[in-house]
Amino acid sequence: MILLVVVVLTALAFDFTNGFHDTGNAMATSIATRALTPRRAVLLSAALNLVGAFLSLSVAATIAKGLVDADVITLEVVFAGLVGGIVWNLLTWLVGLPSSSSHALVGGVVGAVLAAAGTSGVLWEGVLAKVLVPALIAPVVAIAVAATGTWLVARLTRGLPQDATSRGFRWGQVGSASLVSLAHGTNDAQKSMGIILLALITAGAVPADSGVPFWVILSCALAMALGTYTGGWRIIRALGKGLVEIDTRQGMAAETSSAAVIMLSSYFGFSLSTTHVATGSILGSGVGMPGATVRWGLAGRMFGAWMLTLPAAGLIGALCFWVQHGVGGVLGSALVLGILLASAAAIWIASRRKPVDHTNVNEAWDEERGAGIEPVAATTGEAGPLHVAPVEAGATTSAAAAAIDALDIVPVGAGAAGSSAAGGTSDVSGKGTAE
Repeated sequence: MILLVVVVLTALAFDFTNGFHDTGNAMATSIATRALTPRRAVLLSAALNLVGAFLSLSVAATIAKGLVDADVITLEVVFAGLVGGIVWNLLTWLVGLPSSSSHALVGGVVGAVLAAAGTSGVLWEGVLAKVLVPALIAPVVAIAVAATGTWLVARLTRGLPQDATSRGFRWGQVGSASLVSLAHGTNDAQKSMGIILLALITAGAVPADSGVPFWVILSCALAMALGTYTGGWRIIRALGKGLVEIDTRQGMAAETSSAAVIMLSSYFGFSLSTTHVATGSILGSGVGMPGATVRWGLAGRMFGAWMLTLPAAGLIGALCFWVQHGVGGVLGSALVLGILLASAAAIWIASRRKPVDHTNVNEAWDEERGAGIEPVAATTGEAGPLHVAPVEAGATTSAAAAAIDALDIVPVGAGAAGSSAAGGTSDVSGKGTAE
């Protein structure tokens, strides 16, 4: 019973990391274009993730019953798999790479099953059909849909006053970002629900044909929402500022494309990576916008992280199971829990060397620093470190905009020219804030 409680709490911890790891999928472009202030964006996303978690349970059934043989599952296997998913989520968050939380979870569980029972314990047909094929198709579809939508919007708005079009698209971004958050809740929150259901079935707490209990749905929804509210600012920065210098038209096209693909996958019960879809949509918005610049080097690093996610999380899950099995009993599980806590603490400490939060998430992108921000010695005397923007075109405006976000003040047309100068491709009026 103690191990079951630990597994349930660890699954909720995974849901928390999933929340802050994937906030950028919904809100990165709205924050980058200043359609929403950072704090308002994550609050809105958290609320809609919470609602979305109650709308569908198809993905939960896929995770619980469609990927591994329930006969070889033990609580030790589930625990090891969760640790693999959490550690990989934290590592990719540290370096600012938006990898798939879904694939981290699946990889961790499959790796633990392989360590426990060999290849016979994995339902390879389910993994192929429900995980690998969608992983390959979804970003391609998202790129194509977002590129087409962005191109059409650019054509339709060509020659119109930029102030008027950007104001409308800022409001449109609020709606489309909200839709992505809702869609994210219908897909990602269910993955931990499925894992908890799998653990409950394994422990004999519920029948093998049981549905997801309400308390599981509620706790997973709350954990996801709380994680979303913490921000995951490093991922938001990489998606919003790193891939493309994005304007409001591109942002709305990317978010609408993401929501459509994610909701379609939830309907069919695919354990889809919302990260793959959102990243593909942002790339598509750059491809479809005439004159836009896409940083393909960063995109290549993201693709590399995607390729590593399943095997890396699987390896961590397998190692954790071997540790548990080798030591045995409560001591083995306690040792794996200690490994998880120590890893999380070390990663958190490392992240403080180049902190990113709501006050500097929109700083001009520097390829050398990536998603991190170099701390400076100077302080304001009131609010901690003073983050100074790089001395380049648009730096002053970028720093001022970050300060505005920190104070939650609505700018009136400020910051446009500087951001456009820094990125070279942004709409000059895409930096306002929708109320």
